[in-house]
Amino acid sequence: MIITSLLDTDLYKFSMMQVVLHHFPAAQVEYQYKCRNPGVNLRPYIEEIRKEIHGLCQLRFTPDELEYLGSLRFIKSDFIDFLELFHLPERCIHVSEGKEEGEISITVQGPWLHTILFEIPVLAIVNEVYFRNTKQHPDLAEGRARLQSKVSLVVDDPSLADFRVAEYGTRRRFSKAWHQEVVATMKGTMGKMFAGTSNVALAREHGVLPLGTMGHEYLQACQALGPRLRDSQVFALEVWAKEYRGDLGIALSDVYGTNAFLRDFDMYFCKLFDGARHDSGDPFIWGERMIEHYRVNRVDPRTKTLVFSDSLTFPRAVELAHRFAGRCRVSFGIGTNLTNDLGHEPLQIVMKMVRCNGQPVAKVSDAPEKTMCDDPAYLAYLRQVFELPPLPAGK
Repeated sequence: MIITSLLDTDLYKFSMMQVVLHHFPAAQVEYQYKCRNPGVNLRPYIEEIRKEIHGLCQLRFTPDELEYLGSLRFIKSDFIDFLELFHLPERCIHVSEGKEEGEISITVQGPWLHTILFEIPVLAIVNEVYFRNTKQHPDLAEGRARLQSKVSLVVDDPSLADFRVAEYGTRRRFSKAWHQEVVATMKGTMGKMFAGTSNVALAREHGVLPLGTMGHEYLQACQALGPRLRDSQVFALEVWAKEYRGDLGIALSDVYGTNAFLRDFDMYFCKLFDGARHDSGDPFIWGERMIEHYRVNRVDPRTKTLVFSDSLTFPRAVELAHRFAGRCRVSFGIGTNLTNDLGHEPLQIVMKMVRCNGQPVAKVSDAPEKTMCDDPAYLAYLRQVFELPPLPAGK
């Protein structure tokens, strides 16, 4: 089986899941899968994908895995007690043929608390099933050469002594084995420049730091769970602060676009949160705007961390490191460019929340192609409420 441990997922799934347990245990949600690559035919592998998902749903947390999770400073004992009984409910996930030729449909419907862990391993399963069938003899030598050139780019540059990069590539990895090799290589060759990995299983296996705070689905769900739509972003940040009391303090900035984020991210949040994460739009413009926003709110930007994680490559990360050196703390999360760069075109697949408690929810980022919502009327209303410009024609 591809997934052999429920820890084989990103840390932010657990940090969000703990918030769901304590604040929204009755929330009901729906997720939908989407492949953005044109012409990809996954239908020949649909039974293989179903078999892997069936195996995923048989997994339970082992005592050793629970002990590791419990050792993380922000994980609470009642959450560990819940995880001791947890398994992914197979009745909540449905895999079928999609409407378009070659397309498959994956939907997840059920309690948020019990379905939140589906996304990352399911996407990893789709990736690995696809590539092990279509690229049966991958060019691992090419992958290793590419990885080494990335490492050398930063390790050999004396001006990058403070460079920090984390591996964020679980959902789009070429394979589990290649993912393990990437993390092992980075740990063995990058020293303190390797900040850690978002993958909890690999962090545990290699003795590195597991990294992550919140994802888009958390702020999306708060559109349905908060007191009113316009205040949903503030509500999400306040609930997060109530749960973690200053820990896990990197705020995600692009669920409603940068303008809306900065309107809500006032002096209180500027001081309370350790920084913010960029995941769409021009990273240089975003970084400059964040630095200026901190200054306007009388916060020294040199005390705050800007995390860049949008489709990053190492050359782009180096450019960003030089631009913001000495002006703020910077960190980089690189995913697909690390775990699926062997010379084959990666799958651009996502599985996003589209409903919470029966109400549509949406992500409206600074990159129009990343907008995801299956209800055009709700999306238009959301854009109006948050004073967002209309989508370009054809988007």
